[in-house]
Amino acid sequence: MLIIVLRTLILYAVVVVSLRVMGKRQLGELQPSELVVAIMISDLASVPMQDIDIPLLWGILPVLTLIVAEVLLSFMSLKSKRVRRFLSGEPSIVIYDGKIIESELMRLRFNVNDLLSELRLCGCHDISEVEAAVVETSGKLSVIQKCGARTATVSDLSGNGSQKEGLPFAIISDGTLNREELRRSGHSLTWLRDELSKRGICHISDVFLMSVNAEGKIFIQNKSH
Repeated sequence: MLIIVLRTLILYAVVVVSLRVMGKRQLGELQPSELVVAIMISDLASVPMQDIDIPLLWGILPVLTLIVAEVLLSFMSLKSKRVRRFLSGEPSIVIYDGKIIESELMRLRFNVNDLLSELRLCGCHDISEVEAAVVETSGKLSVIQKCGARTATVSDLSGNGSQKEGLPFAIISDGTLNREELRRSGHSLTWLRDELSKRGICHISDVFLMSVNAEGKIFIQNKSH
């Protein structure tokens, strides 16, 4: 009996440490690869916990192998947009300016009833009041309501609520130019180079993040070297 208790405590500690290494995401926010690792870890740890004839090391080694693989993949996804897109996918805009984008719903295999249900959970009951709705890589729906439909803020009450609303365009992310976002923002590559030049930035690869909101306001953060 004591052996079973000790084995259980050891495996429990290994699993807890492993999940801590993976990060602090909640279960619903895990990326697909992280969710697979979490499920496999729990399954692998339960086998030597139930059968004392199986060496404890046979349960610990596969768990550690999965964690090393997950850490390596996470590091690769930080350095490579292609790897990041393969492992986690990309956010998908399913509603823009009060209109449902049917092609995106079909691609995501997301039916209208599911979409309406998610909107209600976000406190939105009228699609025409939605400026943008995005299905994040975790599967969660993010909703930006139009100015007239959202709860009044201090800015609205002070008379500054007439600003344009909408998703900001992430033109540069981690030193990589997103040409589609640049096109959607209504700007050209020449404009981008001029804006970077004004700020003394010579190369796109030196920019960690550059975004432009619906009003044309630019946010730029350089990479830390």
